[in-house]
Amino acid sequence: MMRRVKKYLALIKARHQAYASADEIKYFCVGRNKTGTSSLMKAFEDLGFIVGNQRAAELLTDRYYFFEKFDPIIEFCKSAQVFQDIPFSYPETFKHLDRAFPNSKFILSIRNDAEQWYRSITKFHAKMFGNGSIPTSEDLLNATYIRKGFMYNTIKIHGTPEDDPYNKEIMIAHYNRYNQSVIDYFKDRPNDLLVLNLAEKGAYQYFIDYIGMQSPFPDFPWENKT
Repeated sequence: MMRRVKKYLALIKARHQAYASADEIKYFCVGRNKTGTSSLMKAFEDLGFIVGNQRAAELLTDRYYFFEKFDPIIEFCKSAQVFQDIPFSYPETFKHLDRAFPNSKFILSIRNDAEQWYRSITKFHAKMFGNGSIPTSEDLLNATYIRKGFMYNTIKIHGTPEDDPYNKEIMIAHYNRYNQSVIDYFKDRPNDLLVLNLAEKGAYQYFIDYIGMQSPFPDFPWENKT
């Protein structure tokens, strides 16, 4: 019982820390989907941070990101402290966010290697949109998530051809190029970017140290694991 009480009090303290910094720092999780972004979101939530509404962000992606309009996305970021997944994990977004919120911090989540990321995203999409097989362009165009055609646009971000939307070579090259672009952008500001492999030993402590908080939890919660 005493152990449970201590954990509860530690959680209250962590949440107080989170709310105290609400107006000072925003955290943008800019790693690509299927790199542990959902687990990062849950970790922030467990510590009492206000996380941006994911469905609203996806709608903004559909209405504005695909047309290179970033002002509505920036306005949306005034609604919370932490943001993850699309459009925050897409090329160029992090640059606009950095300029709009100069005190913000960025977390680039990665997998062990690009091959692992590719296996994870294709397995997940096969389950969700391809009836167990890697989806075709037709499958993506007919998928009803958000609206028909939305998922097609999210895959075309990688620059793959219509007859091979999950082209492995192109998607892996895009993944590596994107990650390197984030790292290069912050190369002279190491305190503003944490590159994090959530599966790595000690990753949660790196995360806690980076956001400058104490936590009653020993590790990341695992969400949407594939």
